[in-house]
Amino acid sequence: MEKKFLNQGFRWYGPEDSVSLDYIKQAGAESVFTSLHHIPYGELWTKEEILKRKKIIEDAGLTWSAVESVPVSEQIKTRTGDFQRHIDNYKATLENLRLCDIDLVIYNFMPVLDWIRTDLNYTLSDGSTCLRFDPAQFAAFEIYMLKRAGAEADYDAETLSRAKSFYESLSAEKLLEFERTIIDVFPGCKLGLGLDDIRKMLNAYSEIDTDKLREHLKLFLQEVVPVAEKFGVRLAIHPDDPPFPVLGLARIASRIEDFRKILSYCDSPSNSIAFCTGSLSASAHNDLPKMLEELKEKIYVVHLRSTQREKDGSFIEAGHIEGSVPMYEIVKKLLEIQKERLEKGGSRIIFRPDHGRLLADDLEKPQLANPGYSYIGRMKGLAELRGLQFGILNSSCK
Repeated sequence: MEKKFLNQGFRWYGPEDSVSLDYIKQAGAESVFTSLHHIPYGELWTKEEILKRKKIIEDAGLTWSAVESVPVSEQIKTRTGDFQRHIDNYKATLENLRLCDIDLVIYNFMPVLDWIRTDLNYTLSDGSTCLRFDPAQFAAFEIYMLKRAGAEADYDAETLSRAKSFYESLSAEKLLEFERTIIDVFPGCKLGLGLDDIRKMLNAYSEIDTDKLREHLKLFLQEVVPVAEKFGVRLAIHPDDPPFPVLGLARIASRIEDFRKILSYCDSPSNSIAFCTGSLSASAHNDLPKMLEELKEKIYVVHLRSTQREKDGSFIEAGHIEGSVPMYEIVKKLLEIQKERLEKGGSRIIFRPDHGRLLADDLEKPQLANPGYSYIGRMKGLAELRGLQFGILNSSCK
């Protein structure tokens, strides 16, 4: 692929992923985003383990362009228990990655749960399925299943009424399935958490408000960013998903104001943003083109997908060039940023098509271990985004 195109990546969950590296290469990707999911959160990534994974990728004719992610443990986020050992392991892991010629690491600082959806197989009019978030369904989970104290106060009367109706419509089997949908979608691994585990995790945040969580992120960055900068590693924080409060917890990477604060904690080229159009677009508050313009000097890696917001606060994951995201404008701006960067001797921006609808033959396959990461849906998204770039770069109106 010519240098003027963005670097085309694809998420891969390792040797156990049902989507093989051969398939990823056939889709037209140049590189992969992956992680050592078998290593527990907070533990050290050795050079041996990193090189073992890197060799598998390179033997397939691809490159390991981005680590997604080196997870930040709950102990680090709450600064409890083994948090200092976990931070020390994080710093040593960054050094080991750079010694293996890997220099881009994505992470997030979302409390308790990673990304949250209430339906992993929402059926669309054409028969394909996608991920969906419905606040009434999430209210049902919080109020009737998790039984979080004070959860009712976070919702209006209409949403509470819908939540009650939804909960009462579920059979015992569907209740269990719904519970797993909410709490067992950690990327690349199944932690086997139950409702009591989530309650214990929430208790750890009982004294942690927005300001305190921001302070914990600041302290973490002030320790790890100097190490990242020393070894030439770029750390990129992923936005909260969804980008609004859930479970009564603070959200500190959801709006432009949040990212201004995060970047102010450490003035370093190693302190950057993973610009995820899908996560950010779930809130009407976010003007993505304006955010991209303001943050452009701190964006090296991008997740491209879209959402379609609904009036009741629900959203579905739309097609990659559909929905609420002005994808033409975003991709055009990314190409302009990259052109300027390359002219100054910089590197290409790396992107991947994030999440994908379940369609065609994938609909007949067993339940995905990693919802949203079907092959055909993401291949379609990558092709659309590649075509969009081709059109922009070759248009007489560019």
